Amino acid sequence: MFIHAWTPEGRRRGGGTVRTGTLLAAFLCLTASLPDRLPAQSLQRRLDRLLDAPGFDRHHWGVVVLDTTGRILFERNATRLFVPASNTKLLVAAAAAALLGPDLRVKTGVYAAGPVSDGVLQGDLVLYGRGDPTWSRRCFAADTTREGACERDPMRPLRDLAAQIRGRGIRTITGQVVGDGSWFEPVLVHRTWEQGDLLWWYAAPVSALAFNDNSLDVGWGPGDEVGAPGRVSITPDFGEVMLENRTRTVGPDSGFALDVGGDHGGLRLWAAGRMPLGRSDRTSYVAIPDPNWYAARALRAALTEARIAVLGGTASTTDSLRYAAARASAPLAEIESRPIREWLVPILGPSQNLFAEMLLKQIGRRVAGEGSWAKGIEAERRFLIDSVGLDSTQVAPQDGSGLSHVNVASPLAFAKLLLWMRRRPGFQVFADALPLAGRSGTIRTRMTATPVEGRVFAKTGAIFRANALSGYVTLPDGGTRIFSILANNHDLGGAGMNPQIDSLVVEIGRR
Repeated sequence: MFIHAWTPEGRRRGGGTVRTGTLLAAFLCLTASLPDRLPAQSLQRRLDRLLDAPGFDRHHWGVVVLDTTGRILFERNATRLFVPASNTKLLVAAAAAALLGPDLRVKTGVYAAGPVSDGVLQGDLVLYGRGDPTWSRRCFAADTTREGACERDPMRPLRDLAAQIRGRGIRTITGQVVGDGSWFEPVLVHRTWEQGDLLWWYAAPVSALAFNDNSLDVGWGPGDEVGAPGRVSITPDFGEVMLENRTRTVGPDSGFALDVGGDHGGLRLWAAGRMPLGRSDRTSYVAIPDPNWYAARALRAALTEARIAVLGGTASTTDSLRYAAARASAPLAEIESRPIREWLVPILGPSQNLFAEMLLKQIGRRVAGEGSWAKGIEAERRFLIDSVGLDSTQVAPQDGSGLSHVNVASPLAFAKLLLWMRRRPGFQVFADALPLAGRSGTIRTRMTATPVEGRVFAKTGAIFRANALSGYVTLPDGGTRIFSILANNHDLGGAGMNPQIDSLVVEIGRR
């Protein structure tokens, strides 16, 4: 059984982040009281003054600032190891852009495990994934107004596959619809992820098939009177998952409270808690334990819409040999993913964990011959050490997303990686995917009404007692500074720590 504990950064599909402008203004008062003297002070003195001030000096800070030549302008604990949280995504994004190329697309195919005659497939229909995470309601470009930038219907690719199958004259499938995730390893959950996270979308299982971020949308809100049950629902609802409603509507002055638990292999959920009368509905996102089955079930729904009968059940496999013979023949239907350059937008922008983990396993499969966390990390580390030139003792990732508390890296490693990326011909693809202060991604509500609003491109990180921000700031004269700020062992939470980090960035972005 799983109980809701906390929700990290990167909440899904437009979820808000805490606005920190008011708190940041208070921290900026530390320097705003002497506006005429600040330009004369060195960056070293300004940042030291903040980091040594009461409220800052209780925590473990790692800070590095570089200019575009690689000269260190400021450092504190530059080579010490920190838990980087979602700054880890910078590593996998850079490795993928360099090792796989921004234009790589992956194919998902549907295969016949049996003969086809007179419109009947005598056997199983096999959906074979090769690690496409994009069957999800997400935007895949910074310019969300661009035609095709956003996907509103995760069922669209499956309807395309079903239409191709019907176009081949197939009207009946006598066997099962099987989700085959064997392009990646059979291990779906990272060994270092915390048990309390595993129910939620941000720790969804990682296989070579993914649908709807491998999670269910649980909608919830108050009933029509105090004492009545609240309203709960699941989307998409394919009929297999049972949701037991244990909620209660309370008075309008009460607070929201929701717990969700699950058992029986994820096909039975319960929701309990208080729903204040008159409040707007909310949505939580619950992970599906078997993503291969989930994707197959979605294809089955698309087949039904296409008027194709399936006589067997829905199943999944991670056994690479089971349907090897079927995959040796031409697919009945096939689609291509969006290019990897578009995967980077959900990874670096809203900080989507599943995309990062699937990309890491994709690197492992294509570079090191196995779609596993171990081989993905092996290939990523070789890239960081051999190509970027990082010190091997200063970067030790364990997963792709940063959800693991076992990841460690130094701020100097991140700063050097960002400098290396800036010098690459394909840098703009990487830069365009980064959040922009006061505008987009996980810093869209941060550093607003400050001198650096709209001038900071950076990746956030946030897990328990660890926050991070690494990226680029454009100076008033048009120059660029590269920075990495890692804060560990604090008790402020993101709402308290982010303004402290942002006040450092404001100083970094001054002349």
